[in-house]
Amino acid sequence: MLDVSLSTDLRIAVNRLSRTLRGQKADSTMTDAQFSALARLHRDGAMSLADLSRQDGVTPPSMSKTVAVLLERGLVSKVGHGDDRRKVLLGATPAGADFVEETRRRRDGWLTPRLAELTDAERQTLTDATEIMRRLAQQ
Repeated sequence: MLDVSLSTDLRIAVNRLSRTLRGQKADSTMTDAQFSALARLHRDGAMSLADLSRQDGVTPPSMSKTVAVLLERGLVSKVGHGDDRRKVLLGATPAGADFVEETRRRRDGWLTPRLAELTDAERQTLTDATEIMRRLAQQ
């Protein structure tokens, strides 16, 4: 029988670690939703607002508000769709790419020394747990 405390303890630990890592952004005024959209555009390339909202799991009106801030800050640009002049693709600008990469550096910079303090066995446990957590997240 599964002990419910494992669910509670894991949820709390993941949330605390996630909150700490999310705080390591290059600019603390950017929301998590804004960073998620920007990071997706940086990683996956230009896409329509509809595709971006679908992939991030939010409504198009919500994504439209998120993208408006990113456009205003010069982190995202609109480019014409080659096949259909009525469509617009969103893409990360060089400044947006720099922001994502700096945030990733900060997050890795916070986490890497803490992982280095662990024993080899603890790091192996985390390696195994990371794969299990990936599977849990996909269900």
